[in-house]
Amino acid sequence: MHHHETSRIVEHSATEMFDLVADVEKYPEFVPFCERLHVRGRKQIEGRTILVADMTVGYKMLRETFTSKVTLDRQDLSIRADYLDGPFRTMENVWNFEPLGESQSKIHFYIDYEFKSRTLAAVMGAMFDRVFRTFASSFERRADTLYGREGVAPTRA
Repeated sequence: MHHHETSRIVEHSATEMFDLVADVEKYPEFVPFCERLHVRGRKQIEGRTILVADMTVGYKMLRETFTSKVTLDRQDLSIRADYLDGPFRTMENVWNFEPLGESQSKIHFYIDYEFKSRTLAAVMGAMFDRVFRTFASSFERRADTLYGREGVAPTRA
């Protein structure tokens, strides 16, 4: 299994960061290796927004598409993506956004995944490790650009 986890303090509010990560349709504009993201469906259940989305990632000649159910919980300031279909046996991805004041928050990003086959893991593993390790920092850079705080150095928590 592959696992990546990071926490960082950013100079953006928890709601700004939640909104940025929740806007999945924009990922191809700024998330490294994300070539396409298509939302198949969206519905409201018990105050949460549930999406089913296909994400295509690519690196050099490699391309893979996977489908996830994404739960956006604004009240809890959390986002969870659960794997539905694609090259993985399992995949779990969780974002938590903790307010630290009006314009600062602590972001926690967690992902755990396993490929369906050893062969696929050998071929695609390095690409997916690279993709997932860049996620948190790419969202922080995007927030700096959108919310006018370019050049602020990130703080690791």
